[in-house]
Amino acid sequence: MPTATRRADTRPAKGAARRPGVRELAAQATRDSILRAATKVFAKHGFAGGRVEQISKAAKSYDRMIYYYYGSKEALFIAVLEECYRRFNDAEAGLELSAEQPVESLKAVIRFMWGYYLSNPEFITLLNTENLHRGRHIAKSLRAQEYSSPAIEVLARVLASGAKQGLFRKKLAARDVYLMIAGMAYFYLSNRYTLSAFLGEELGTAEAMAQWESFLIDSVLRTVAA
Repeated sequence: MPTATRRADTRPAKGAARRPGVRELAAQATRDSILRAATKVFAKHGFAGGRVEQISKAAKSYDRMIYYYYGSKEALFIAVLEECYRRFNDAEAGLELSAEQPVESLKAVIRFMWGYYLSNPEFITLLNTENLHRGRHIAKSLRAQEYSSPAIEVLARVLASGAKQGLFRKKLAARDVYLMIAGMAYFYLSNRYTLSAFLGEELGTAEAMAQWESFLIDSVLRTVAA
């Protein structure tokens, strides 16, 4: 009597991650396209000037898809801000920092922040726009603080390592040092055009920005030194 052939079980194993289907992948691609287009439009025109039809056209999509996936123009703007912070964190997570070399690690963090602001001008522009609105949109985000914590934690570990070795002052607040780095880097880059006119010298040249990066690093190291 012939033995019955057992059909292979093609269902995913229990606990295994389910692979997204074609529709899910297409939906995610549409959301990503809208988010990229919105980032460019809001960075160029601001929240008030950025129109939904501009975004849908840039994304090669439709207005109704923006409302379907994001609900409103404001919700889309909040998503853009959240994505900017997420990308910043992901990039910072790639830093290779050594606990045995806290000074070099701190320099690496400073160079990263300066370089990231320099390479991502839309980040500065979008933050400028949101500050003009007194942060009322990002205040509605449920993820904003979630993104700020890793950045502070990275710096806290570096400062703690330096303090343990007697290189940095003890009880330094990572938040304060972070604000010092961000403030000096952000202010220079976001205001370099008006400052150039005010000071009568071009602050946007490679030489001028390299000099400011060096000054920024030196200022922070002097501040944290034991």
